[in-house]
Amino acid sequence: QVQLVESGGDLVQPGGSLRLSCAASGSIFRIDAMAWYRTAPGKQRELVASVNYGGTTTYADSVKGRFTISRDNAKNTVYLQMNGLRPEDAAVYYCNADLWNTQHVLQRYWGQGTQVTVSS
Repeated sequence: QVQLVESGGDLVQPGGSLRLSCAASGSIFRIDAMAWYRTAPGKQRELVASVNYGGTTTYADSVKGRFTISRDNAKNTVYLQMNGLRPEDAAVYYCNADLWNTQHVLQRYWGQGTQVTVSS
C-alpha cells in the first residue's frame, strides 16, 4: 500500500508565496519521477512541474521563473515553492509519483489534492 499526502495549500494574496509538500509512504522500493499537476475550475488538469530521480526538472511555461520543484529522496517527498502567485494559479494542486513498490511493480500514484486560492 502506497499513499501520497499533500499539504501547504492556503489562501494567499496576489504576489504572495506558498510551499506545497507531498510525502509518499508505504511499500516503496524507489521513486522515479515526481510531479505536480493542477486543476482549475472549468479547466483540464495540467502539468505544472516535474522532477526525476536525478533532479532534472521541467516546468510549464506559465510558471517558469516563479515556481521551483525539488525533492528529498531520503524523505520520499517532493516540494513546490510558488512565488509571485497570480489569480490564475488558483487551483487544486495534485502530486504524483511513478514508483517501484516493494514487489518491484512500477505504478503511478496520486495524492488527494490541496487547494490553492489566490485572491485579495
